[in-house]
Formats: sequence, C-alpha cells, structure tokens
Amino acid sequence: MRASDRAYAALREDIIEWRLLPGAVLAEVEQSERLGVSRTPVREALGRLTAEGLTTPAGGRGVVVTDISMDSIDELFELRETLEVRAAGLAAERGEPGIFKDLRARLLGAPLLLHDADPARHEYYALVGLLDEAIDAAIANSYLAQAMRTLRVHLVRVRRLAADDVARLKAAAAEHAAIAEAIAAGNSRLAEAATTVHLHRSLTHLKAARPAHS
Repeated sequence: MRASDRAYAALREDIIEWRLLPGAVLAEVEQSERLGVSRTPVREALGRLTAEGLTTPAGGRGVVVTDISMDSIDELFELRETLEVRAAGLAAERGEPGIFKDLRARLLGAPLLLHDADPARHEYYALVGLLDEAIDAAIANSYLAQAMRTLRVHLVRVRRLAADDVARLKAAAAEHAAIAEAIAAGNSRLAEAATTVHLHRSLTHLKAARPAHS
C-alpha cells in the first residue's frame, strides 16, 4: 500500500471513529510525524478527505475536521432517501434472489450479535455492510453505487451520534431483514417501502438521541 493510501486510511478511520473530533486542525507537519510518513503523502491524504467532505481547508493551517449538525443530518437523510430507495427497487428487479435470501436469514439472527461488547457490534455492522455491497452489485449502476459509497462515509460518523443503542440496532436489523426479503422476492415496490420505513425510523431515533441545537 502506498504511503498516501496508508495515511488516508488512518486519518479517515480516526475521523469516522471520532478520535479526531470536529474542529480539529490537521496540519501536514504534525500528521506526517504522527503517522510516520513524509508530508507529500499526508498532503495527498488530506486532499482526498477534503474531497469527501470529512475535512475542509483551514486558511493555510492545513485542514479542519468538519462538524455534523442536525441540519446536515437532515440533508444526508434526504439524499439517502433519494439514492437508497431507488437502489432497493433496482436490486429487487436485477438482483440474485439467493444472495438476499441468505442475507435475510443472517440479519434475522443479528440480534444475537447485539450485546454490550463492541466486537460483537462490529460483526453486526459488517453484516449490514454485506447487504450494502450486495445491493451495490445488484443494481448494476456504477454511478449510483459510487454515490452511495460516498454517502456511507458520512453515515458511519452519524451512527456514532446515536450511541449504538442496542434496542435500536435490533430493530434496525429486523428492518434490514425486511429489505433483503423484499429484494429476494423481486418486489421492487415493497423493497422501496421497506427502505423508506427504515430511513424514517433511523432518522427519528437519531433526532431523539441528538440535541436539536447540536
């Protein structure tokens, strides 16, 4: 892996996992020392992060980690509804039913992974990631798939704001299973409806967990 890719992956994970908080200034010199690479790879990595919207230029001081406000969360979910609802419908029309039947079965068993231990939750998130990847592959639309992958970078940060509430995660697992079931059945309207319900409930929970002024 190139040095710039390593620097990018490390900084991106630190931002997504809230180890680098909104407002943190990322200067090339400091980050090159911290990551053990030269300034050029760090500069490239910071440029990629800025292109993704995870950082923004800080007036010659490097870049600063962007904040996530309730207004930006509303905007993210508006985009989610536009992209993910359509993608679910296309996946139902174009996807391989057996893949989604298997994912449905695994998602129905996901509550067993959702306890207080973080490693188990990571297994659950990995399973949801498999559903995302299966939908991306099924829609056979590289532009739509790329747009959703970019969006998910920000959604991982947003997920942390909901404090990984176990009850909500168990409900979300059932909602994901319903989406997979509708896609497996080839029912595009049901897949779109199931996705709409999931997004509505996710946003409602997030707003309840996040103060309105944040």
